[in-house]
Amino acid sequence: MKICIYGAGAIGGLIGARLARTGIETSLVARGPHLAAMQANGLTLVDGDERFTAAVTATDEPAKLGPQDYVIVTLKAHQVPGVVPLLQSLLGPETAVVMATNGVPWWYFHGLEGPHEGHRLASVDPGDVQWSGIGPERVIGCVVYPAAEVEEPGVIRLVEGDRFSLGEPSGERTPRIEALSKVLIETGLKAPIRPKIRDEIWIKLWGNLSFNPISALTGATLDAICADPGTRAVARAMMLEAQATAEKLGVRFAIDVDRRIAGAAAVGAHKTSMLQDLERGRPMEIDALVTAVQEMARLTETASPTLDAVLALVQLRATVAGCYG
Repeated sequence: MKICIYGAGAIGGLIGARLARTGIETSLVARGPHLAAMQANGLTLVDGDERFTAAVTATDEPAKLGPQDYVIVTLKAHQVPGVVPLLQSLLGPETAVVMATNGVPWWYFHGLEGPHEGHRLASVDPGDVQWSGIGPERVIGCVVYPAAEVEEPGVIRLVEGDRFSLGEPSGERTPRIEALSKVLIETGLKAPIRPKIRDEIWIKLWGNLSFNPISALTGATLDAICADPGTRAVARAMMLEAQATAEKLGVRFAIDVDRRIAGAAAVGAHKTSMLQDLERGRPMEIDALVTAVQEMARLTETASPTLDAVLALVQLRATVAGCYG
């Protein structure tokens, strides 16, 4: 089995190190000092008291790697359209592409029963670049739960979590998803196969679409946003608007909105990824986390006034800061 990790930062490095240690033919596409360190010294993973280094094939030229059985894309959602031409050399007739990205995925409406089946989301796939260049039939959905960081070039530190939920857009248990799940589990990760991966996408997205932009606008951490009555109310309203949209598309939420907010509050004084990107002058994942939800609300004729207002504000905040990815 040949697996390529495209975007071998923190999450990609976590997966790649575990795969390589188990003897899977693993390659990683990366760049800069991180790439140079992996090429020179291998890829090191620090997980609590455990520390190991795996020899890996790392490159910034995917064409050198050839067709793969699986390509696991761990870039930020807004980065993927730009690398679609480079992905082509990794795609053989049976290659599956695992989209381990945050937010609403570009393939969302592929195989979704109902009037919107096959709809393309312009906010996350402008010009249908991914739909045409990767192809939704290749996709395995993935919800990423671990938190990790690049401690230094070539060294990944796992902060918490070990679950990567997998799901075919059709909900089927295909041989390809069963084989991938088995391999990931053998590395020590959790990789459950979900018959309704979109439900799980929305549970994670529910917090991201609200807390991320609010944190970027206020500079506040999760606990502060949840404790303040005003910002908590704004987040809750956004989440309820999103829930109404998702339920029109057949999604069922396993928990209620207040329990989801309580879960976010329990994380504590954590800065969201969007706030961290803003502070570091990096492109922010606004479209995959928020704009796509607005697009889906309009598609389903669902009112989303709070989400619309917050989105307009965070888009301008990011534009002024030069961080609109």
